[in-house]
Amino acid sequence: MPIGNHLSASKGFAAMGRAAVALGADTFAFFTRNPRGGAVKKMDPADAGKLLDLAGEQHFGKLVAHAPYTMNLCAAKEDVRRFSLEVIVDDLKRMEYLPGNYYNFHPGSHVGQGEEAGIALIAEALNKALTKEQTTTVLLETMAGKGSEVGRTFEELRAILDAVELKEKVGVCFDTCHVWDGGYDIAGRLDEVLEEFDRVIGLDRLRAVHFNDSMNVCGARKDRHARIGEGCIGAEALRRVAVHPLLSGRPFILETPNDDEGYRREIALFREWTKACGT
Repeated sequence: MPIGNHLSASKGFAAMGRAAVALGADTFAFFTRNPRGGAVKKMDPADAGKLLDLAGEQHFGKLVAHAPYTMNLCAAKEDVRRFSLEVIVDDLKRMEYLPGNYYNFHPGSHVGQGEEAGIALIAEALNKALTKEQTTTVLLETMAGKGSEVGRTFEELRAILDAVELKEKVGVCFDTCHVWDGGYDIAGRLDEVLEEFDRVIGLDRLRAVHFNDSMNVCGARKDRHARIGEGCIGAEALRRVAVHPLLSGRPFILETPNDDEGYRREIALFREWTKACGT
């Protein structure tokens, strides 16, 4: 089962790959550009090629790139929506230097327009951005529901997916902190939550997992990540997520508030759990 964490792209793709290996990881996530802005480094095809070589040698799972937080495809302001569309179009072109991987993004905040309007705007943007030729799968992330976020419920994500024309190019990233904060009790009702996901969206659309504990009680709708076992979800509940057969084979990405040594411990713990269950 692939496990990794978010790494800084500032030193390049090959450096991120080497850093992942040093932590015991066999996948990782990275922001495609400044997460709080629009600045982006020029692509270096040779550097991307070195990462692809390393990923093959180390048997990496799928990489999970992350769009910047400033991207909001359903913003109330047209100029923000236009900027966001330009970002995702450019990012998807750049992702083709790392073909066949994932591009994850927060669906957006409707900012008072309402969920239905937000869903329609997100789908409209995706229909403009996605191409038949791309090898990247775009993932909608499950959200905690703070403010006017779209994507707190499985039904909202399904509505976006239904309105996308190139359905084979989109999927979902299941964030454990977000679904918990959004009101899905993965500590007490994991099987039922996954069954609901399958009924509403389909587990075949679940392509990646953001693996985090939460500082909040279930349903708080606040989105505050915690280290594994140090939050309200708890280590035992997260162990059951890690070894659940319905999630087998997906890349798991840690977004916990950690330094390298903390990530190394969490990756080792994940490996201990999955090895014991043969997953």
